Amino acid sequence: MHQLETVPYALERLSDTNAIARAEALAERLKQRRTCRDFAPDPVPRAVIEAAIMAAGSAPSGANHQPWHFAVVETPAAKRAIREAAEAEERRFYGADGDKAKAGEEWLTALADLGTDADKPFLETAPYLIVVFAQRKGGIAEDGETQNYYVNESVGIACGMLLATLHEAGLATLTHTPSPMGFLRQVCRRPEWEKPVMIVVVGHPAQDATVPVHALKKKPLDQIASWL
Repeated sequence: MHQLETVPYALERLSDTNAIARAEALAERLKQRRTCRDFAPDPVPRAVIEAAIMAAGSAPSGANHQPWHFAVVETPAAKRAIREAAEAEERRFYGADGDKAKAGEEWLTALADLGTDADKPFLETAPYLIVVFAQRKGGIAEDGETQNYYVNESVGIACGMLLATLHEAGLATLTHTPSPMGFLRQVCRRPEWEKPVMIVVVGHPAQDATVPVHALKKKPLDQIASWL
């Protein structure tokens, strides 16, 4: 049998009372996370972004290959390039240039209650854009040769941990997924075996930022969980 090098599993065991209290407290904080579309240009310490990415990078992944890369965009020129390319795709999505919308009528109707459109000024206003890439190959060595496993699942978990950490740091976030997203690979100078997954917009909310009431509607526990 192959002998593995191991370390002790270190995790504080809490009393039931403390476990419930901590879980409920974190749930309440995370429930306050809302998508923000109006950002202030105020700076955010780079150390906060680095810590959030390190938290995301600790997510579980297939074969521990950690198939992700986080490209942090902060220069005005790069943010402008992303906004221009993203808005071009969004105009096609919404049919904003008079052409038939790529999105079907049902999809556009579903989005109407959120007030979204083809204009994405937050892509330039917010101090940071974190572009998340999924690495189809590379492994830990990022050599472009080693096969990665459960890539979508692994990257999805990492993105959730990234958002949770940024929220815990008191920052507003927005996940943006223009389609197609191939231009992000070029702007961020990433290799062809990486697939852009999303843009996480990060910063402080503008003083007059608001949230659509529709966004506050969340399914109750009995609709999202079952006990067998």
